[in-house]
Amino acid sequence: MLTISNLDYRIGARSLFENASAQVSSGWKVGLVGRNGTGKSTLLKLIREEIEQPSPDSAIRLNKGARMGWVAQEVEPSDETILDVVLATDLERHALMQEAETALDPDRIAEIHMRLADIDAWSAEARAADVLMGLGFSDGDLYRPTREFSGGWRMRAAIAGVLFSEPDLLLLDEPTNYLDLEGAAWLESYLKKYPHTVIVVSHDREMLNRCVTHTMALEHKQLSISPGGYDAWLKLRAAKTALLESQRAKQDADRAHLQAFIDRFRAKASKASQAQSRVKMLEKMTEITVPLEERTTPFSFPTSTDKLSPPLLQLRDASVGYGEDAVILSGVDLRLDPEDRIAIVGANGQGKTTLVKSIAERLTLISGERTAPRSLRIGYFSQDQMDELRPGETVLDHVRDALPDGAPVSKQRAAAAAMGFAHEKVETNIEKLSGGEKVRLLLGLMAMEKPHILILDEPTSHLDIDSREALIYALNDYNGAVVLITHDVYLAEGTADQLWLVKDGRASRYDGDLNDYRKLVLQADKRQVSA
Repeated sequence: MLTISNLDYRIGARSLFENASAQVSSGWKVGLVGRNGTGKSTLLKLIREEIEQPSPDSAIRLNKGARMGWVAQEVEPSDETILDVVLATDLERHALMQEAETALDPDRIAEIHMRLADIDAWSAEARAADVLMGLGFSDGDLYRPTREFSGGWRMRAAIAGVLFSEPDLLLLDEPTNYLDLEGAAWLESYLKKYPHTVIVVSHDREMLNRCVTHTMALEHKQLSISPGGYDAWLKLRAAKTALLESQRAKQDADRAHLQAFIDRFRAKASKASQAQSRVKMLEKMTEITVPLEERTTPFSFPTSTDKLSPPLLQLRDASVGYGEDAVILSGVDLRLDPEDRIAIVGANGQGKTTLVKSIAERLTLISGERTAPRSLRIGYFSQDQMDELRPGETVLDHVRDALPDGAPVSKQRAAAAAMGFAHEKVETNIEKLSGGEKVRLLLGLMAMEKPHILILDEPTSHLDIDSREALIYALNDYNGAVVLITHDVYLAEGTADQLWLVKDGRASRYDGDLNDYRKLVLQADKRQVSA
């Protein structure tokens, strides 16, 4: 389906690919993995021909006649309905339907209707609706104009459009960033059954384990493909590294033995020719190199020095929302105790973020009671990172303000370095930071407050897999309470031991685990489709 040969590509002085090659066969579901900044999105742009191939010796070839599809941008706001926008992505059907309305020649009309029957055009609306509803749209949403939806929901519509059009090669770049846990579960199930080839860039470990047949790794400017999901690739990489280390150790021993003979007998006439022969052997020996693994800067949430007795926080018969005319949840009775680990589940738009904003006192309760000790400190990570950061200021400005007045510059820089910001990065303006760097800064600033409760609303959208793993370790070492909203099942399973379900205007404890909830979601989708 896709062949990449001898790919070289640079951005300025920085090389992303050096003689990289890979081949993807028809029907494969490929997970493209690699650290942030290694060039995964650039590779997708090269495949899509959005950027020109840099060298005549490099080649990226797609099977002749194969259609390629990807999500270019969110759907534009207009008076067109969400359903019509998705239907229009099937270009042939859309063109034939339009021609059918104006065609006058009986023969041509017959040809049009025969072709529409061949491509199963009459079931298109039902198929498009299934995709849209799988991604979280309600039945009533399908007929609303796109201008009534937020950018995030219009991006979901764009994903729905490319899925509905069923290209021969489907390219997806971090699709779960725009989905809740329910939408991500549906997408995994959909991609497993997708009849054509898929390449998906994702940092969602569980997705990469559940729905891909092969893993394409971008490391050290090279591409490699191996069968299986992310965990299978990790095992294979570890085995290869162990083999290289063993071969390198043997080579080092051989080198030392040869060098010892040379040093001992080089000056001895009777052994000079043998010594010279060993010098040539050393010169011809190809050095075995073991690739250095890049180190991920760990996260850290320091222990609170002042212990508080349970409950840390309690909501009683609370109504939350944006005023008396915009109540989102009512009758909320929940409590948080020290060391609680809670993941909040529920479809987008049900009120998960509204609930955590009310817990963190970013929203005032409409009614009911919120009780907490006066000395309680809450660290809150917002979905919208810029809500918490100040444009026009640097990393160092933010760190300086979080430290006690008069803290020396050396201490400010040391605190920034502990968050993962090198010397040259601390003077960078917030607007120029990557998404992952903003997450690191926000979490680092929260940690400096030594909170009793951490509330994290989708913290991993811009983190690579290694950084997500580091976050799990940090949360498990943290001795306060954690409330987490995330579509990353691996993160939730690795940190949470309780679930709160937000659904139909209510928030309550859910007795099952994430696997139970995922099954519930997929069963509900099946019932909805069959209804």
